[in-house]
Amino acid sequence: MRHVWMMLGLALAPLQAQAQTDEAKPAWTLVIHGGAGIIEKSRVTPEQEAGVRAGLNAALDAGSKVLAAGGTSLDAVQAAVQVLEDDPHFNAGRGAVFTWEGRNELDAAVMDGRTRTAGAISGVTTTRHPVALARAVMEQSPHVMLSGTGADRFGKSRGLEQVPNSWFATPERRRQLDRLKTNAKLSWFDVDLKYGTVGAVAMDSHGHVAAATSTGGTTGKRWGRIGDAPIIGAGTYADDRACAVSATGAGEFFIREGVAHEICARVRFKGESLKQAADIVMAETQALGGTGGVIVTGPTGEMAWSFNTAGMYRGKASSTGARSVAFYRED
Repeated sequence: MRHVWMMLGLALAPLQAQAQTDEAKPAWTLVIHGGAGIIEKSRVTPEQEAGVRAGLNAALDAGSKVLAAGGTSLDAVQAAVQVLEDDPHFNAGRGAVFTWEGRNELDAAVMDGRTRTAGAISGVTTTRHPVALARAVMEQSPHVMLSGTGADRFGKSRGLEQVPNSWFATPERRRQLDRLKTNAKLSWFDVDLKYGTVGAVAMDSHGHVAAATSTGGTTGKRWGRIGDAPIIGAGTYADDRACAVSATGAGEFFIREGVAHEICARVRFKGESLKQAADIVMAETQALGGTGGVIVTGPTGEMAWSFNTAGMYRGKASSTGARSVAFYRED
């Protein structure tokens, strides 16, 4: 009889472990970022820190509200990113950096992990929320990516709010462009070595994941340069079979590495944790010469980030009540 109970206990053990895992899994997750780079306490003023922290918390509030009400991960990442696009502390939407010619050109992408449909835009100048335009491309066109004036015309035709290009401009971003133009050594680099791209990844209560990324690119960019943010598989990717990723950093290297897709592929095919996959891919990107970071979440409820810079503006929240906002590597 004792033998029978022992065998029964062994049979029940995996089920009990699974039950414990299911109990630990949050109903929904949300991770956001506001850029990576030389973000150090000595370089960030108290006023800047307070502003960035308020912006990250507002974005977490917006996305969490959607998810807590049973909304989709796609709606949540869009809501979070739109808050950051309207906040001049970040390099996306209002507060975007200037091109060499002195205007703001915006890029964004979204991806739905449930269907692996995606939408992206680049070089837009008058659509207030680039992330909303990227989603419109995904849902209301037969295409994945639109660019320039055509993308703005499409957004206008779909009723998306339009603003003059000057709406995105801020004095601080103008100062950064002027500084770059007077220093030849800075002509190929972001003037403050801060990649203020914004992004969000989420898992909703149905277990579906989504990703969204939005950026103004790099200060003084020329010739219609496009970075990784709107490139599906480089700066943005989502797949229910693996995870959702949003990246920020030196876009040329993230494109070459295929960072977002590479992380998802390692999770899907090698069974690595999100953190393990992200750390490996970021190390490979750094070996190419690329700096920056990524945020990741997946249908398991895991949340992770990885960066090879001094800091990354980032935050996370879940249905468990766990919530944090961080800036520096030591946080």
